[in-house]
Amino acid sequence: MRTIYVVTHPEATHVTERLVGGWYDSRLTDGGHAAAAEIAADLHARIPVGATVELYASDLTRTRQTAAAIAHQFGVTAVFDPDLRERSYGEAEGKTVGTDARFIPLPADGDRLHHHDGVPGSETTWTFATRVYAAMDRITAHEAEHRIIVTHGGTLTFVAASWLRLPIDALAYAGFRARPGSITVLTENVATSTRQIVVG
Repeated sequence: MRTIYVVTHPEATHVTERLVGGWYDSRLTDGGHAAAAEIAADLHARIPVGATVELYASDLTRTRQTAAAIAHQFGVTAVFDPDLRERSYGEAEGKTVGTDARFIPLPADGDRLHHHDGVPGSETTWTFATRVYAAMDRITAHEAEHRIIVTHGGTLTFVAASWLRLPIDALAYAGFRARPGSITVLTENVATSTRQIVVG
């Protein structure tokens, strides 16, 4: 059975400073660093000693810092993949939430996958999902029994959906949520080709 542990980075400075995140390159807070060490210890307790572990992460600073704690715990080197980043909010990134950054809300009906936020440079859901699916195709092509992915809360939806092999067309209303610093477990029973998700 193959297992993937999906870690959402813990508290970062853009949250405490009430700034739009996305590709804005914020860092972990002191509390976030402490939580990253706890996450690494938790993963070490779950994964058998001597097991082969592969580590993948978004290339933004807050996920790099989280991955560094995990890499140290397991003695592995992380592979950084920009396709595992959070959604891009274009020119709104790094601006104050609710004042300097204003978005056009998703419509209740219609083409939600190709909706644009009204912010220059922002990604549609379709573009966001497509790149995360591409990252997951690369990660799941590997045969390591234990893989760890360090990413962002918004990215989790598409990591999980890709694992379940849901078509992107089906994701207009889909959403998976987990708290910052959580571990979501994706498992596969090879005998039955069944995939499961345990949300952290």
